[in-house]
Amino acid sequence: MKWIGGLAEWTEDGTAYLSIAFTWKLNEARGRARWYKALGYRVVAGGPGTFRPSGYLENDVDELGGNLPDAVRHHHPDATIASRGCPVGCWFCIVPAMEGRNFTLIPDFPVRPILCDNNLSALPAEYQQHIIERYQGEGVQLMDANSGFEPRTFDGHVFERWNTVLKGPWRFAYDDMPEREDVQRVMHMLKDVSQQRKRVYVLIGNEPVDECMGRIREVVEWGGEPHVQPLMKLNALEKEHWVKFDWTAQKLKDVARWANRRLWKYCDFDDYQSSVRSSRLIHNDKQQTMFDNG
Repeated sequence: MKWIGGLAEWTEDGTAYLSIAFTWKLNEARGRARWYKALGYRVVAGGPGTFRPSGYLENDVDELGGNLPDAVRHHHPDATIASRGCPVGCWFCIVPAMEGRNFTLIPDFPVRPILCDNNLSALPAEYQQHIIERYQGEGVQLMDANSGFEPRTFDGHVFERWNTVLKGPWRFAYDDMPEREDVQRVMHMLKDVSQQRKRVYVLIGNEPVDECMGRIREVVEWGGEPHVQPLMKLNALEKEHWVKFDWTAQKLKDVARWANRRLWKYCDFDDYQSSVRSSRLIHNDKQQTMFDNG
């Protein structure tokens, strides 16, 4: 089962709900809102996608803004949230502005396999333990801590605590060069964890090309798998990357494709070409490597 793609919709007792995760889903959401209104539904819309373009849907819905209760389950039925907010305050993230820099705890959260809290390692230790005990008590396996941990607050206690229940990958971010020392420290702590279980979100486009490419390569060198996320404006109405420094829109797409398809296992980006022919060559190389290793 996969994530629904950023726009969830459902109806209850004559009300149609729209949960919008991304601003570039607003145009689609507007069409859905008008369709539900034509059918006679009261329409309520909320989610992160409605926060920055304030009032974008206000003429098309009856109620706008905020978080719809347990809306995340409509984006993925196995997803849940045990806290909201994040104290870090990254300038490129909607969470501090929308949910605050102080945590809001949800102790009676529904226990499901995918936990989507923004920053697990920065939560109070006793609340981290509460979450873990809820999973243990209900016999639910934690398959994915989706938004992950913060390198600056990830220490041995956090690792030991979550290692008792986390079955999926360890996720955290390497957003900029000032985080280098903390990320390297975390990667050393996870040295005995398989590469497939060390998933590092690498933001690109927020720094010049050389710095961003350096962070991707360091993740690989330190034994992890980079998941590249090109910089986006918080109010983007089209899914277009924010081009800054010496980047181009095409290069942002190509780097993300090269990294997220794990093509770094077979060639450096400088040798990568985004044509169909080169993709076939890489595919053939992968097949040959599998044959040689068999």
